[in-house]
Amino acid sequence: MSRLGGRKTEAMSSQARKKTSDNGTVSDSTQKFLTSSRSMGPTRDRTVKRLRLSKALTVPETTTIYEACRRMAARRVDALLLTDSNALLCGILTDKDIATRVIARELNLEETPVSKVMTRNPVFVLSDTSAVESLQKMVQGKFRHLPVVENGEVIALLDIAKCLYDAIARMERAAEKGKAIVAAVEGVEKNRVLSFSGPNSFIETLWEHMFRPSLSKVISEHSKIITVSPTDTVVMAAKKMHQYRFSCAIVTVENKPQGILTSKDILMRVIAEKLPPECTLVEKVMTRNPECATVDTPIVVALHTMHDNKFLHLPVVDREGYAVAVVDVIHITHAVLATVSQLFPFS
Repeated sequence: MSRLGGRKTEAMSSQARKKTSDNGTVSDSTQKFLTSSRSMGPTRDRTVKRLRLSKALTVPETTTIYEACRRMAARRVDALLLTDSNALLCGILTDKDIATRVIARELNLEETPVSKVMTRNPVFVLSDTSAVESLQKMVQGKFRHLPVVENGEVIALLDIAKCLYDAIARMERAAEKGKAIVAAVEGVEKNRVLSFSGPNSFIETLWEHMFRPSLSKVISEHSKIITVSPTDTVVMAAKKMHQYRFSCAIVTVENKPQGILTSKDILMRVIAEKLPPECTLVEKVMTRNPECATVDTPIVVALHTMHDNKFLHLPVVDREGYAVAVVDVIHITHAVLATVSQLFPFS
C-alpha cells in the first residue's frame, strides 16, 4: 500500500433550464410541480468506498516498461501506480500511455524505466468522496483512473467504469422525473381541450428532445475518428493514436467498421504476447466485428451497452453503415452528466 503525495479537487456546476408550455409561458401547475421536485434537494450518492474497489497494482518507478506491462497483463488491469524511493505515490501508467508514449515512439520496453513515460503526481480522491463527484473529476480531467486515498494511504485505483452505474442511475432518475413532468404538463394542457394525437405534439417533442437525447446530439460534424487498414502495422496505428490523442482506432474497409484496436489490445495482445509491434498487422490483434451504435441511438442506451459489455469505446455509424465517430467512456459519461445537469441540477 503506497502513501500519498498530494493534489487538488474541483467541482462541476450547472444551471437549471425552465420548461415551457406550447405558448411559451410556464403554467402555474407546471411551475408548482417543478418547484416541489427541486425542493427535494440532492439524492444521497454512494461514496467511492462502496463501489467494491480493487486493490491497486503498485510498482517502483525504476521498473522497466516491459516488466510493468507483464504485471498489468497478469492482473488483467489497464493501469498501475508508481512509487518513488520513499514508497510515496509519484505517478500512474495506463494502457494509453503505453500505446502513445511507448509503442508510437518505438522505445525499448526492456531498457526504459516507467518513470520516463508515466503521468506524474496523479489526481486522487478520498474514500468518502461521492461516486458522482469522482466521475465528474475524471470527466473534467479526461482520465479514466483515480487513486483512492484513506488516512493518507492509497488503498485502491478507481476506474471510470466503476462509476458508470451511478451515471446510468442518474439518467434513469431524470427520465422518471421527466415522465412525471410530462404527465403534469399533459394534464394541464388537456384541460385546455388540446389534441395530442399527432406525432409532433408538444408532449412528444418535450419527451423526445429533453428526455431521450440521441448520440447525434453529442457528435458534431467535426468529430474526429481514427481509421486504419487491417494491413497496417500496430506501430502505424499507435502513431495515429498518439497524433490525435486517442486510445483506439477503428479498422475499416471502404469506410465500414471491420474491427477496433484499442490501447488495451496493444497491451494485452501485443506486448504481453511478445509480438513485435513494428511488423504485427492490426488484423491479427484487433477485435473483429465490433458492436456499433448509430447516430440515432439514445445516449442512455449507448451507456447501458458500454456498461453491460464493459466497453470503453463504441464506434458510431450513420444510417448507411459508414463509420462517422467513436465515443469513449469519458465522452459518453460527460454527455449523460451534461444532460442530467441541464434538466435536473439536483438529481
